[in-house]
Amino acid sequence: MTQTQASTALLTDHYELTMVEAALRSGAASRRCVFEVFARRLPEGRRYGVVAGTGRLIEAIEAFRFGETELAQLRRAGVVDELTLAFLADYRFDGEVWGYAEGECYFPGSPVLVVQSDFAHAVVLETLVLSILNHDSAVASAASRMTAAAGGRPCIEMGSRRTHEEAAVAAARAAYVAGFATTSNLEAGRRWGVPTAGTAAHAFTLLHDDERSAFAAQIASLGPGTTLLLDTYDVARAVATAVELAGPELGAVRLDSGDLLEQAHAVRAQLDRLGARDTRIVVTSDLDEYAIAALAAAPVDLYGVGTSLVTGSGAPTAGMVYKLVAREGADGAMVSVAKRSKDKLSVGGRKFALRRRSPTGLAEAEVIGVGEPPVDDGDDRSLLVPLMSGGAVVDRGLLELSVARARHTASLAELPAAAHRLQRGEPAIPTEYR
Repeated sequence: MTQTQASTALLTDHYELTMVEAALRSGAASRRCVFEVFARRLPEGRRYGVVAGTGRLIEAIEAFRFGETELAQLRRAGVVDELTLAFLADYRFDGEVWGYAEGECYFPGSPVLVVQSDFAHAVVLETLVLSILNHDSAVASAASRMTAAAGGRPCIEMGSRRTHEEAAVAAARAAYVAGFATTSNLEAGRRWGVPTAGTAAHAFTLLHDDERSAFAAQIASLGPGTTLLLDTYDVARAVATAVELAGPELGAVRLDSGDLLEQAHAVRAQLDRLGARDTRIVVTSDLDEYAIAALAAAPVDLYGVGTSLVTGSGAPTAGMVYKLVAREGADGAMVSVAKRSKDKLSVGGRKFALRRRSPTGLAEAEVIGVGEPPVDDGDDRSLLVPLMSGGAVVDRGLLELSVARARHTASLAELPAAAHRLQRGEPAIPTEYR
């Protein structure tokens, strides 16, 4: 779990609070409402998405409090009136949150999060919900494709220098959910318990008078099991020097430039000739899922991924939206509501969501509907789980990173083989509306 968070209340958009002000004046602020988070479509060519950030989000909702500092800022800026400031001073989310368990795969229309509360308490969470889920799910979706392409070979997250410092921590967490083995980011290790790893960059080699001195210093400090970076100067000479100094116990070598496929074969052959048969080969250098797949036949043991991972490999947001789908009517009954604007249609009503599976457990469809779900024929799996009730966390065990990681493994295993293809195509299973 993380350390105690500062207030997250101002991690929101101006208009969330002006809506509350107007709703308080009209008397509609207390109407019971249901908001849902979903993506109308997956990024072009993607076969599935991965829900990530749920654990971070629930903690952020708990920390959504307007203290004296936040209220003073709103008052100075004239964002809302005194009536609204009084409401915000007492704000505590006291509603219900349901969602897909973190690590679960999702498809177009999947109601990955459901928020039930009165309008004022629910609407102010929109920006916070979307900023976390859109970022983390985009990274996890890319990470899942990369780990699948790696075919069981470990992947290392190393994109901290390619994104915002806080986004780097979140990205490391999301990548771990989707199967990455370690991260280079120490704050992700401290805050979330993600395993960390790292050795040396080219600067360490360049610091010394020659490569031999640099390797000797690194081995003396970190032991022969360390990973030595080979391509500062000449790769073949570096391999020979590395094995001479560390012996056959040399842990690993890293390649960070050039033709990685050709170099990996050459380095593997040289290591084997020198007796370092157990020395692993790590490759880095702007990898993405396609580059990883292209190296499937190469003697590579680990992949280090940076820029492409933390930017969602071309899809830096999951495209999720937060929409009102039901509200309390004048008679007290819930009324379905939906947006009808061109190209942005939504389906009204509080949804159920099932993963329809074959008798062998293979996913066949995402079944989404309003009202009572269809009778379970024994192969349907309900996807929405309770996360918060009365504003309190239902089960903190569901928010644990290890649980999310295991959930992703299980969810991915249900999908048909088409889900793992990197070629452009339709979602791996259809979304059926009932």
